[in-house]
Amino acid sequence: MGTGKRGLISAAVTVVCAVTVLAATPGMAFAAPSPTPTPSASSASSTPVTNADLEVVREKIDRLYREAAAATDAYNAAEEMAEHQSAEIVDLANKIVKGQERLADLRKRVGAAARAQYRTGGLPDEAQLMLSDDPQEFLDGAGRVLQGERATKALIGQMTRTQQDLEQYAKDASAQWTKLDANRKAKATAQKTIKKQIAAAEKLESALEKEEKERLAELERQAAYNAQTAWLDSGILDEIKGKATEEGKKAVAYATAQIGKPYEWGAEGPKTYDCSGLTSQAWLAAGDTIPRTSQEQWKQLKSVDVKDMLPGDLIIYFDDASHVAMYIGDGAIVHAPRPGRTVTIAGAGSMPILGVVRPGA
Repeated sequence: MGTGKRGLISAAVTVVCAVTVLAATPGMAFAAPSPTPTPSASSASSTPVTNADLEVVREKIDRLYREAAAATDAYNAAEEMAEHQSAEIVDLANKIVKGQERLADLRKRVGAAARAQYRTGGLPDEAQLMLSDDPQEFLDGAGRVLQGERATKALIGQMTRTQQDLEQYAKDASAQWTKLDANRKAKATAQKTIKKQIAAAEKLESALEKEEKERLAELERQAAYNAQTAWLDSGILDEIKGKATEEGKKAVAYATAQIGKPYEWGAEGPKTYDCSGLTSQAWLAAGDTIPRTSQEQWKQLKSVDVKDMLPGDLIIYFDDASHVAMYIGDGAIVHAPRPGRTVTIAGAGSMPILGVVRPGA
């Protein structure tokens, strides 16, 4: 590679900033990677890109994809909230329609009572009996008058409460519209961030020659292998001995059946997935509805110790909970890594573990 090209990569690396590392290439989760090839000069006048240069590129690319993953979580959360708010608005609209119909009926009934009083000189028909000289008729009529007054007051009370309900429904609908608009804007902002970070990562990769891309891929495998080896060397697998529940087996079966399908941010299948789209759909297939995003899965599902995890449990990665995978046993996970990759099996320790959560608990 010429000095101009190396300068382009260095400049791109300098201006790129972001946040995380998504590792493991399919089929390389547990086997030691082959020795990293040493760089060779293209010609006497060119300056080769060293492994140190490529390592900087790898870290920047990983960080860009991590930032895209975090933005994807924000996008998914905003989309989920927007769907919920839209449903709330529809429900409130139905309540308003029914309330207006009820109010119209109550007004009609109150109006009928008022007209009846007008026709009898301001008294209900029954009250005319009070003019009778018969004491029993007088008492009976008085009772009916009280009943009529109570019924009219009850109608007016119902009408007042219905009007108050309609006012509250209107306020609630207005508040939901405001939230819906805010979440649509948040969704659009997240979408721009995702596209920007992915484009920046792809630009860095495209600046490399074929041989350099191969070396970069090897560095990625090496990083994942080293992390997994360190995790296994801790003896953790000696402690993880639990067996999957029936629901866990179904979730694992679903997730592993998606191996080879492409990653796509915001996707929930059946042809493409992002990381939390895969885990949420796998558990839906097992009969349990769990939160859509990795961050909400981390917040809402039951936490378990790593040594107690079972196949089907979800491993949350990175400090910002921006990635999630499903544990399938024997120190392995199945996950949708990042754009440009497919659903694959990797080492459970190949990325920094934040914690483990259990659906269906």
